[in-house]
Amino acid sequence: MSKRVIIFSTAYYPLVGGAEIAIKEITDRLPDWKFDMVTARIKPGLPSREQIGNVAVHRVGFGKSFDKYLLPILGVIRAIKVAPAKDTPIAWPMMASFGGFTALIYTWIRPQTKMILTLQEGDPPEYILKRVGAFKPLFLGIFKRADAIQAISKFLANWGKELGFKGEPVVIPNGVNIPHFSKRITTEERQTLRQGFGFADGDVVLFTASRLVLKNGTDDIIKSLKTLPDNYKSLIIGDGDDRQMLESLVTNLNLQSRVVFLGQKTHAELPALIQSADIFIRPSLSEGLGNSFLEAMSAGLPIIGTPVGGIPDFLVDGETGVFCEPRKPESIAKAARRIQEELGLREKLIRQGAELVKEKYDWEGIAGRMRNMFNQLSEP
Repeated sequence: MSKRVIIFSTAYYPLVGGAEIAIKEITDRLPDWKFDMVTARIKPGLPSREQIGNVAVHRVGFGKSFDKYLLPILGVIRAIKVAPAKDTPIAWPMMASFGGFTALIYTWIRPQTKMILTLQEGDPPEYILKRVGAFKPLFLGIFKRADAIQAISKFLANWGKELGFKGEPVVIPNGVNIPHFSKRITTEERQTLRQGFGFADGDVVLFTASRLVLKNGTDDIIKSLKTLPDNYKSLIIGDGDDRQMLESLVTNLNLQSRVVFLGQKTHAELPALIQSADIFIRPSLSEGLGNSFLEAMSAGLPIIGTPVGGIPDFLVDGETGVFCEPRKPESIAKAARRIQEELGLREKLIRQGAELVKEKYDWEGIAGRMRNMFNQLSEP
């Protein structure tokens, strides 16, 4: 049978998130498979077709945000044109979202096609179901139609079964570009960065990188500084709907000298920014997996996280990180002081965290496991 897959994704490069990175990292490592992708254009000026790595990208829509709503119709039409039924045995929807709806309709038309559904969702399950609204029966149909599910965490694997998947999901996490994040900056480079942010030599910098939205708990990091010594500071990377509220919170708490907002930064800039800090923290209310934690571990920072979603897959308290409680700033403060003050803990977390990422979150091994899934699904 032909070794060909058609991917259905809401967005793709140059619109980049965790799902898009995963697709590229995996497909680039599987040259023995041919990949087509149908996705929404969303951004003006993007070509209707281009080759990105090992993926032939086919975009539909008008370069507007509403293109994703048109994807289940225009995407199916394009998919039928670019992926001959006899040569494309596998449909691969990235998440049970607009790409998932498109794949579902495509497989109704071509029922012989096998579907492997990837679950990467980071929003709370109850929020996702509320947002689906009247389309819930169709949404559940994605899970029931899937021939296989690849989930990036145990939490999402269980969620897939709860929503109707009859088989046993396979947990294959997202990976980390280890060479990129583990390359160390010099002491001089680190000092220059810290001075540029206004941090002194004795400061303890809590670093976070995420969308500035409620689920990532950035407000709790800011509030935690009120119960920490004055030399504890925060460096915040990212943008989002809550940024203005967070900046107002900093002003109201009189923490302007202790919190730095840097806005959105590129993937290339992240390793140095991470290494300019002392502790990575994201007090998530929900999390599909949490790749930013893994990147920080690879970059040599101890991590603090909440025991929600996929985080317990890699964070073992006192071994690879430290837990704090959701929505409790004082718990963040306690965890940060524990890392800094408990004898030998900081060094242990850094060492064991880096070892875990190398062992379980390298893209080469992850791509190999995905190849096995594709091979099994394509067997007659």
